[in-house]
Amino acid sequence: MVNKKDPGAPAPDPVIPDLPKVVDPTSLSFDRAYGAWDNTLAGSEHRYDDYAIGEQINHVDGMTVEEAEHQIVTRLYQNTAKVHFDAHAQKDSRFGKRLIYGGVVISIARALSFNGLANAAEIIAMNGGTHAGPLFAGETIYAWSEVLDKAQISETVGALRLRLVAVKDQDPASFPLRGEDGKYAPGVCLDFDYWAAIPR
Repeated sequence: MVNKKDPGAPAPDPVIPDLPKVVDPTSLSFDRAYGAWDNTLAGSEHRYDDYAIGEQINHVDGMTVEEAEHQIVTRLYQNTAKVHFDAHAQKDSRFGKRLIYGGVVISIARALSFNGLANAAEIIAMNGGTHAGPLFAGETIYAWSEVLDKAQISETVGALRLRLVAVKDQDPASFPLRGEDGKYAPGVCLDFDYWAAIPR
């Protein structure tokens, strides 16, 4: 992501911390109760018990990202990387244009996931993720989710482990993720694994 001062210099040795592959959601300090949760105000009747492990949810809606808006959001994230802002410099880059910041893609995909996961109130842990492919201005993000696991947090709160996948300029209903070669399918921009708290 950052250009080397000396392009011929070797990359530093990777440092990979020893972390669990998945956060145990029952180990988190989560003290909110959803006993008074209002399904009507939230926009959905679907709660913890309505979701099944392995279920895939097409979030249906799409959002086209334009140059000005992705720059505004990226500034709010306090990211000043040239690859997102400097159109003059980026015309000579690998893509020939500015790249949309991955945080914008995560935010939009999470917002789109409301359609189908309206009661998944808050992210309580992030297990990992991959920015699988680039996104550029004028392209449209769609999203789908898969329920990877479930855990009971308390009498009123459950947690769904969700895979959120963002794709660009394609119908998410085919749930694209990987091709026959095991690599991410064309148009997949994001593969994000997280736990979301949801009322029981």
